[in-house]
Amino acid sequence: MTEAAARSPGASRLTRDDALALDAGDALAPLREQFALPDGVVYLDGNSLGALPKRTASRVQETIVHEWGDGLIRSWNSAGWIALAQSIGDAVATLIGSGPGEVSVGDSTSVNLFKALSAACALQQADAPSRTTIVSERSNFPTDLYIAESIAAASGSKLRLIDARDLADQLDRDTAVLMLTHVNYRNGRVHDMAETTRMAHAAGALVVWDLAHSAGALPVDLHGADADFAVGCGYKYLNGGPGAPAFIWAHPRHTERMDRDGMRQPLSGWFGHAAPFDFTPSYRPAAGIGRFVCGTPPIVAMRALQCGLEVFAEAESHGGIAALRAKSIGLADLFIDGVETTCQGRGLALETPRNPAERGSQVSFAHADGFAVMQALIARGVIGDYRAGHAPSAEADLIRFGFTPLYTRFVDAWDAAAALADVLSSEVWREPRFHRRTVVT
Repeated sequence: MTEAAARSPGASRLTRDDALALDAGDALAPLREQFALPDGVVYLDGNSLGALPKRTASRVQETIVHEWGDGLIRSWNSAGWIALAQSIGDAVATLIGSGPGEVSVGDSTSVNLFKALSAACALQQADAPSRTTIVSERSNFPTDLYIAESIAAASGSKLRLIDARDLADQLDRDTAVLMLTHVNYRNGRVHDMAETTRMAHAAGALVVWDLAHSAGALPVDLHGADADFAVGCGYKYLNGGPGAPAFIWAHPRHTERMDRDGMRQPLSGWFGHAAPFDFTPSYRPAAGIGRFVCGTPPIVAMRALQCGLEVFAEAESHGGIAALRAKSIGLADLFIDGVETTCQGRGLALETPRNPAERGSQVSFAHADGFAVMQALIARGVIGDYRAGHAPSAEADLIRFGFTPLYTRFVDAWDAAAALADVLSSEVWREPRFHRRTVVT
């Protein structure tokens, strides 16, 4: 943070000392010590890439040097590699309201979405062949829309993109599957999973949920919502590292139906075979969620994800996911209040719902020069990110700030708001260096 920002009269109605006092009373504060966070940096981009758990480097080193180096191929048995997809899946299950043995980890979010969405469409084709439409939000994360486009093109079905406010009117007799991200990646708005699923089922549709921006950040109850399928990312709030393996879940009623009727998901890889080491020339799917496994799991990356999930196990003694959710709400409220108090008239517009019940664990502001503003902010040691808007949909350019309660402090939220006020009031963002585009924004 700059000297000017440090001297600012306050980043909210709370003072910086007030924020420090909140940190002193925070039962979750000790969990920050589990992460390797660079000095002088306020990291508010955990909704895009989570921070590094301190234990990860040694665990990965152990996996490479001893399990791979010494154990060689024996480690599939001796080090338990063969069971990682399921054991790590069980750790994810505790965060998303599913049961043991129902979640599998491996492949990317895109690949897992292809499997889940294809399976949902196949189930509907068997029961209601006249239903040929996949419905999703126009502002859904692009990879989800691209995957849906490819499935629609291959199957002769249709993809219909809608605005969230029109959802109830767009679920009709043609709708086969509703595909939504639980927390919208742009504005942070959270869908009511139970009510949306109920509404979709009443219309005869199945629902595929993307939990990339909610797993590990807020309570998720897939069984309580009677959801159908879900996928999610391992490298955001789960802190599994860049490109970490993703997860997939299917309600047992669907896996049991697929078992009973001999239905397959389209990527019938050898690790999804009922007996992969029988090496038979024809495919026989594994039971349950096992049929959704495809290729050989990336073991080194799986160990890194395992480390990220272990921190959540430790968080249980500090109040678990409910305490994490309460803290994320407090962090975001403090930040919103600070920005709106100190940045009035500076071109910012809050895009995230003000009501905590309607938002995830991020805050997004629109700004006409959002890219340059964010680059200037990063130069001051406050790391968020930028997401471009698109015409003619009237989407604005956004600067996003993610609040990961495992390691984000209240003073971080205060300092970030103060730094943003300094960037805007000084207009330093107008400097040409902050307008140079990079590939990753």
